[in-house]
Amino acid sequence: MVRKLTAQGWFRMTLVMMIVPVVLAAGQSSGSKKVFVLTDMEGVDGIFSAEDQCIPFKSPRWEESRKLLTGEVNAAVAGLFEGGGTEVIVLDGHDSGRSLSALDIDPRARLIAGRPFPPSLGLDSSYSAMIFVGQHARAGAKNGVLSHTESIEDVQNIWVNGKPTGEIGINLFLASHFGIPTIMLAGDVAACEEIHELVAQVECAEVKSGIGRTAGLTLSHPAACTLIRDKARNAIKRLEEFKPYTIAEPVELKIEYSTAGTRLFWPRPSVAQVDDRTWIFRGKDFMDVWEKFLSY
Repeated sequence: MVRKLTAQGWFRMTLVMMIVPVVLAAGQSSGSKKVFVLTDMEGVDGIFSAEDQCIPFKSPRWEESRKLLTGEVNAAVAGLFEGGGTEVIVLDGHDSGRSLSALDIDPRARLIAGRPFPPSLGLDSSYSAMIFVGQHARAGAKNGVLSHTESIEDVQNIWVNGKPTGEIGINLFLASHFGIPTIMLAGDVAACEEIHELVAQVECAEVKSGIGRTAGLTLSHPAACTLIRDKARNAIKRLEEFKPYTIAEPVELKIEYSTAGTRLFWPRPSVAQVDDRTWIFRGKDFMDVWEKFLSY
């Protein structure tokens, strides 16, 4: 039976057609668990020498290191999907983004590779969480395996709002700027201790421990991958327990180089020189101050 719609009926039907897609989209969005996986190499199981293992295509054990990193990344990806993750983006974060290959990465994940990255690393508010894989501790960390901050040759210390900060804190603050909580880290014991200072409840896969900067104890690769998979699965299942880190604003970043004259900046209202090795940057929030530093 065919009925003619009145003007009021057409209005109601049009309104329903407009509202339903919005409601469906909202439901899909609320169920999304998109995860950003930030990788490095110095925190991977079995790696203790930068010279022998971490220099792309020059270290004699470079190909072995790539396989170790790939195994850990794929273990994390597997755990995230098992725990309810819906999308995983992996950033190749070591050196010049030449450590991971689309040939070997878990086909459910997508890979960000190459250089340069934007200051944000490609993070945005579409992500539900961030995790670290292969992460090392900050420069000077006690028994931190291959510990350093940003540039292993140049940077001696970084402070954010007066607090000693390494790559873990810097990237965690970047994620938090976009409302993204950090929920898991795989690395050495010193790296896990460092992130626990910022996020007490974070899941940590301790794949090795240092007895110095270039020596220590390590799990076997299969054991490390099993641990990482379990921790990633637990982390994404516990996602609702995590909140983005809150950093006091405005933000001050102080950076100390290992030798005088390593970097020369031009003083201005938001940039000040402390001494011949130390500079201070100030910004309205962490993204602002980090962009100011990187723009020099």
